[in-house]
Amino acid sequence: MTLVELSARVGVTVANLSILKNGHDRAIRFSTLTAICHALGCIPGELLSLQDGQPSCSPVRENAGESVAASP
Repeated sequence: MTLVELSARVGVTVANLSILKNGHDRAIRFSTLTAICHALGCIPGELLSLQDGQPSCSPVRENAGESVAASP
């Protein structure tokens, strides 16, 4: 699924999804996280990780190109 497709499903701008994807975010609303998980068919733990002791919303799983996450 591309960022454009995910944006349409979740109701979040492509720019904001790109910020999340690239790990440049500072926070994420639970409602946004829930909507993303619902659209991708995953759970939050599959999207969140700790890097250098700091939480990150960078996707743990990625495909090549604009894809956001692999199918479960």
